[in-house]
Amino acid sequence: MAIGTGDQAPEFEFEVTPTERVRLADFRGRSNVLLVFHPFAFTPVCELEARDLQENLESFRQASTEIVLVSCDASAARQAWKRELGAEYTFASDFWPHGAAAKAYDVFNEANGAPHRGTFLIDRDGVVIWSLVMERDERRTEMVPDSLEALTTSE
Repeated sequence: MAIGTGDQAPEFEFEVTPTERVRLADFRGRSNVLLVFHPFAFTPVCELEARDLQENLESFRQASTEIVLVSCDASAARQAWKRELGAEYTFASDFWPHGAAAKAYDVFNEANGAPHRGTFLIDRDGVVIWSLVMERDERRTEMVPDSLEALTTSE
């Protein structure tokens, strides 16, 4: 069963670069996290999604929310794609153990070895306050949920 609203978010630890890692614990008490799983880097639908996040980056920053975009691609591929897109938020790799975080969030697609599209807005206390999981390769249309506005007004 996928992680949903009100659930404690499972801890995660991703490789960003060979010398940099990002963990859910890094954000606890400091900022909210928008954790976005997607299937593959360098693909058209995923690119649209990544660009939408970049276009809405200021809204996330105003709500003290960090974006972590995750796939099972290797970290070198993630960083190359981030540079190509000119993105200013975290691109992380759930490469090894392969898909461990995607499995913990119940968004791992065993058939293709990649995550489904799953987005989790996690507050400073580590609680999921909004989520959306798409099991088909379709693009989300709501990248900035109403929950983000609530975060902005509650501070």
